[in-house]
Amino acid sequence: MMDGFAGDMLSSSRALLGEDSSVMARMQKKFWKTKQVLIKATGKKEDEYVVASDADLDAKLEFFRCVQSTCTELLKVIEKYQHRITRLSQEENELGLFLRFQAEHDRTKAGNMMDATSKALCTSAKQRMALCPPLHRLHQEVETFRRRAIADTLLTVSRMEKSRTEYRGALLWMKDISQELDPDTYKQLEKFRKVQAQVRGTKGQFEKLKNDVCQKVDMLGASRCNMLSHSLCTYQTTLLQFWEQTAHAMSGIHEAFQGHVSYQFTTLKDLRDPLEQITDTQKQEDNKEKALQSNTDNLVSLDDDKPSGSASDAGMYCPL
Repeated sequence: MMDGFAGDMLSSSRALLGEDSSVMARMQKKFWKTKQVLIKATGKKEDEYVVASDADLDAKLEFFRCVQSTCTELLKVIEKYQHRITRLSQEENELGLFLRFQAEHDRTKAGNMMDATSKALCTSAKQRMALCPPLHRLHQEVETFRRRAIADTLLTVSRMEKSRTEYRGALLWMKDISQELDPDTYKQLEKFRKVQAQVRGTKGQFEKLKNDVCQKVDMLGASRCNMLSHSLCTYQTTLLQFWEQTAHAMSGIHEAFQGHVSYQFTTLKDLRDPLEQITDTQKQEDNKEKALQSNTDNLVSLDDDKPSGSASDAGMYCPL
């Protein structure tokens, strides 16, 4: 009876000691993981050999960030481009309608030229709007690529970064223990072996996620090239057709009216109120009259000074 009770007490005490050791191990693991996070956040120098071993991974991550940022910028550029194409087509169409209206009231050769130019401008405005559907399709594909492919790769990168932090934290832990390791002490040696096993486990997880990230980034770059080449091919074809048709129409107008005597145009840089112009003219005339009056007064004052000067001279040369 007593032997059974003693055995139960011994097994329960061993269970408590094992639980305490596991809790302590988890706390130490979190401590070194947090230390690694602080080292990375503060930019403190890490072990150069550990950093060099991840050089290929860091290059892949740099390429991934480049793809991520350029896709976001490309979406913004496509939106602005579509908006400006629409505005340009509207302005071009309004200019064509204005020339058509003026041509209806002008029966000269200039009216014929304005009529032909208005038709070309209105046609060009409609043809330019044909660029919007390929751009809209490109925008949709880039947005889908960003929300799916890039987002999926980003999740894998986040898991990899978490695993790398745990792995490097375990390396710091093992380095700290190895500095105080006494091979003759069984307890310290056993603790070092446990930490070493922890390092091996975290390294295995990190290497697996590292390979996943490298493969996904390579696939991401290849799929982006395929997407852009396919989408931009349609846009390029539409753009070339637009410029060919527009150039043909403008060349026809140039040939039809070649040799026509050009007009001498004068551009008004600003418009002024006629009353304001009259007021400015009157002010200028008043200023001229004042200037003439001041010159006349100066001449009169000079004439007044001459007799007094002659009298004084006569007094000076009078014989005794």
